[in-house]
Amino acid sequence: MIRLQVDRLPGGHDPLPLWLWSSATGLSGEDVDVRWQAFLRRFDLEHTFRLMKQTLGWTRPKLRTPEAGDRWTWLIIAAHTQLRLVRQAAADLRRPWETPAEPGRLTPARVRRGFRNLRPHLTCPARAPKPSTPGPGRPIGSKNRRLATHYDVGKTVKRPETIAERNQLRP
Repeated sequence: MIRLQVDRLPGGHDPLPLWLWSSATGLSGEDVDVRWQAFLRRFDLEHTFRLMKQTLGWTRPKLRTPEAGDRWTWLIIAAHTQLRLVRQAAADLRRPWETPAEPGRLTPARVRRGFRNLRPHLTCPARAPKPSTPGPGRPIGSKNRRLATHYDVGKTVKRPETIAERNQLRP
């Protein structure tokens, strides 16, 4: 167990000790610093995954294949990278309880809030989208002839199909 104690906290709060666990024994001061920095990086990673899941919708779509999941993950990573790259130009649209931040230090969530105002000033290599209306769809009353592919989830336990079969197996 490693006990870390800080001298002061921002805002004048009372600093409480922070306990970290390490399987190594006899750590030097440098080793403790490495563990402390790893703890701080873990904090950053958890918030990055939270942003990707909640704000950018990483886990929102119901994807049917692993390849589609990989493509969606790369799209989310690209969106996160764009939010990081454009933060110098974004305005800080903060909530009333948030403290102001310097333009170069905005979080991706704050950049996303200001992206609506920034988007018209960015160049776009694509042409304007064609106006379209939704297609006619499947006629009313007709059956769906192309069912979605079902994939085996890997269950190997065979269970009785009826209650009567289940009762026969019981002693």
